[in-house]
Amino acid sequence: MITNNKKLVKTALEIQKMQAAGRLNALVLAEVRKLIKPGVTTSQLDEAAEMVIRDHGGIPTFKGYPGPYPYPATLTISINEEMVHGIPSGRKLKEGDIVSVDCGTTLDGFIGDSAFTVGVGEIGQKEERLIEVTQESLYQGIDQMRPGKHVGDVGAAIQKHVEAAGFHVPRQYTGHGVGREMHEPPQVPNFGTPGQGMLLQEGMTIAIEPMVLVGTPHTKVLADQWTVISADHSLTAHYEHTVAVTANGPLILTQREER
Repeated sequence: MITNNKKLVKTALEIQKMQAAGRLNALVLAEVRKLIKPGVTTSQLDEAAEMVIRDHGGIPTFKGYPGPYPYPATLTISINEEMVHGIPSGRKLKEGDIVSVDCGTTLDGFIGDSAFTVGVGEIGQKEERLIEVTQESLYQGIDQMRPGKHVGDVGAAIQKHVEAAGFHVPRQYTGHGVGREMHEPPQVPNFGTPGQGMLLQEGMTIAIEPMVLVGTPHTKVLADQWTVISADHSLTAHYEHTVAVTANGPLILTQREER
């Protein structure tokens, strides 16, 4: 079914504004990535991110976001078994950790949202493989972001790649539409059936975000009421880009120089 819902379909000008927000978001994550090393605290990374956003006229989208209580930071920083929504603190990164950093940036009323996972210092082969598969699955999903495809095509592409590598995707955490608001329709699960779900139309802008777990698709939430971890405490990874559906194929609005 074709829809004219303004939250779903953006104008060319709105997509340009989202691309500006996405570029700032990419800059923030690039600067944070440079700082990731053993001994650095997650709060230090968060402070650096907020400084870059505000210095460029942006607003940290996550800060104050509604939830069990208003989210208290600019970034979510999730380490090892933490999949998403980890709250920055005085915790120091250690050699061999893998850390997932997610950032939302609002500029001129529009939002860019993206995430990456990276190793701290030297990491093992299983950690490297997990990060590699997660990033690959992101681009598998993005490749399906074309007019006439369906949400199920995106989720199925991600799921197929992840499960072929012997890993898992969660069932209750998904990608989502994004624009003037952080979470807009449609929800885009990291699993699905090709040809099923909402029809993708030119002008849709969606945050595609595979979350991948080594040992189980099941998760639980920690006592801080935000941090989501794998139920068996196995390793996790997370990649995300905000993507526009265009007549010329997927347009990554938060592209970083990483591939």
